[in-house]
Amino acid sequence: MTGRAAAIIPAAGSGRRMGGATPKQFLPLAGVPILVHTLKVFDASPLIAEICLVVPPGTEKQFREKWLEPYGVKKVSTIAPGGRTRQASVQRGLSHIGPETEQIVVHDGVRPLLTVGLLQRVLDAGTNATGAIAAIPLKDTPKFVREDGFVRSTPDRAGLFLAQTPQVFPRKILIEAYRKAYADGVESTDDAALVERLDFPVRIVAGSWDNIKVTTPEDLLLAEKIREIRRP
Repeated sequence: MTGRAAAIIPAAGSGRRMGGATPKQFLPLAGVPILVHTLKVFDASPLIAEICLVVPPGTEKQFREKWLEPYGVKKVSTIAPGGRTRQASVQRGLSHIGPETEQIVVHDGVRPLLTVGLLQRVLDAGTNATGAIAAIPLKDTPKFVREDGFVRSTPDRAGLFLAQTPQVFPRKILIEAYRKAYADGVESTDDAALVERLDFPVRIVAGSWDNIKVTTPEDLLLAEKIREIRRP
């Protein structure tokens, strides 16, 4: 069993790679905003006590009135203004998580195809551990490439994984990892990388290839197809 767990959902990005005026987290997936799909998974998990949602500054009231209340999202206890980067946004979210919380889960707001089952497996793996993340093994051959576009070397893909979210850590460890990163001027888009800097081991949990992050128009089309396949 896991201890009391809270989730931080960063959703403060502008989504420029989608190419439109609407931030990607608000784009419809099967008629419902991407972010709402994500929040519904955490709402449905009995292991999650509360959610801290991090949004573009100045949109906190709009979020609650337009995307939380109409869709019946219940567990969002805090809506916090985001920072300039994902790391800054998560750090702001951390300041709203109380000391009664044992585990903190960080999950991208634009990974709407997460399942309650995968969330539970990562939380279970994080129990009595210093960190656990969903990740999938590389299928293709990776290349290190020089600045001039030529291949520098070809590493063995055995043992190489692609990190996903959710990622779960003890509250004190994650806070310390973010504090140290800020003090050292280190920036990362991966929470586990900051924990690893402090020499805490992070466990890999088998993720899912359909737990995709929607960052391009092609990703949104793929997400629609995955939802169609999942229908009973």
